[in-house]
Amino acid sequence: MVLKEIIIKNKSGLQSKSAAVFIQKAANYKSSIWIEKHERKANAKSLLGLLSLSIGKGERIAVIVSGEDESKAAEELEEYLKSDSAEVI
Repeated sequence: MVLKEIIIKNKSGLQSKSAAVFIQKAANYKSSIWIEKHERKANAKSLLGLLSLSIGKGERIAVIVSGEDESKAAEELEEYLKSDSAEVI
């Protein structure tokens, strides 16, 4: 299991378009991927789940990845979330 704590830098946070791009990236991996904000958790491959967390700019989240390709998945998703132009594919 890999756990990454990340502060969102994208000006719109992880909302609609940036969330959809994040989900596309997460879906490329076999690992189980979860996003946790405070005490709430959502499947990183679910648009409704991610949007329900209401993740805005500057918020701290945890990305939890578990599975055969966890290291690669965690690295790519962390890089995406830390970029300040996170809507680019």
